[in-house]
Amino acid sequence: MSDHQDPIKVFVIDTNVLIHYPEAILSFKDNEIVIPLQVLEELDNLKTYSDQRGKSARDAIRFLDTVSKKGSLHDGVKLENNSLLKVSLIQPQDPPSGFDTNQPDNKILFCAYELQRQGRRVFFVSKDINARVKAQALGLKAVDYEKQKVDIATLYQGVIELDANTDQVALLKTLPEIPWNDQLKYNQFVIFSDKKKSEEFLGKYTGHASLEIIQPQEEPICGIQPLNMRQRIALNLLLDDSIKLVTLVGKAGTGKTLVAIAAGLKKILEEKKYSRMLVTRPVVSVGKEIGYLPGEKQAKMSAWMQPIFDNLDFILGIYKRDKIKNVDQLIKEKVIEIEALSFIRGRSLPNQYIIIDEAQNLTPHEIKTIVSRAGENTKVVLTGDPYQIDNMYLDSNSNGLSYLVEHFKGQKLYGHVTLSKTERSELAELASSLL
Repeated sequence: MSDHQDPIKVFVIDTNVLIHYPEAILSFKDNEIVIPLQVLEELDNLKTYSDQRGKSARDAIRFLDTVSKKGSLHDGVKLENNSLLKVSLIQPQDPPSGFDTNQPDNKILFCAYELQRQGRRVFFVSKDINARVKAQALGLKAVDYEKQKVDIATLYQGVIELDANTDQVALLKTLPEIPWNDQLKYNQFVIFSDKKKSEEFLGKYTGHASLEIIQPQEEPICGIQPLNMRQRIALNLLLDDSIKLVTLVGKAGTGKTLVAIAAGLKKILEEKKYSRMLVTRPVVSVGKEIGYLPGEKQAKMSAWMQPIFDNLDFILGIYKRDKIKNVDQLIKEKVIEIEALSFIRGRSLPNQYIIIDEAQNLTPHEIKTIVSRAGENTKVVLTGDPYQIDNMYLDSNSNGLSYLVEHFKGQKLYGHVTLSKTERSELAELASSLL
């Protein structure tokens, strides 16, 4: 290794970083960015996929093609952010022992290893934890791509809880709104607790120096009654036509999907606000893959959408409406459409109520792609639990749902609440908290 170490940092980018965010290259300003040749091979293999991975691979390839028109990627092309982008074929003549030299992931690591051996200040960037561990075993500095990370510990909850004094309780019981000088975010809620009488009151900040007092929902929403204050908040956001984007975060059994579906059915069947409900979720399995699923698209999707059908069956069991007897009838009459996420891309979706369930399994780039499909008079609802992620390259801090909550908070057309109490059963509550 050379005694002189280059002051310029060299970031060697793994394939999964470009799949996570195709324009990640632009995040590394004033440094050198190296794309190992093996990364291009992997992008080429992925580009034919019909899912988001395929789209991201194609986007990354197009980006590199655009850059290549400005110069030689072998020698390096200067980018607008003052970084130098190269595609490297470099591999060590004497690879480190113990590593399979034919494995694609190892070839990417060897590129970083050889650059460091030549005296460069190398940082290996990957979303793959195991790849980062292997890089560290080679003596490389390995980092996650953190440009789109948020701190889940301080994630916006959409609500604050306060103890109410005697004077406040008197106002909360009699006025439609109360003065409020503390700066809150648009559509942020305040739960006031009168501990003497075990009463709770709910206020909503709408951008003025006051809180709108939200009265309890007297009539059930498609047979569903909120069981706690945060479910009341969720239903308020879901039924407010001025709020076009809603996120509901919470652990299993908190009622996220149930209240989202109930509010959607009310808006479609009773108020005729939207033409249909479009429901989707990422196709990411828990545990080992079960293999090929037979049948047409609807039959294939049914296996993944069973939790949605369970919630619909529960609602229809208590919400009696003429001419609607079961979920199949709702789908047949196009009140509800079940769609794969990969088929939403490229569509324009006006006048629809869209539910994206298990949104924590989406990358920030995928979230942007989907939410940007919303057309005129469309409402988008995303539900999920950032602590229960099945995508191997995401965690509670880097998933698209957490990213959206952090970046949309304070927008007038956006509302969020973190649901905290499990209402499914005592067993479900114990499982969520102990396991």
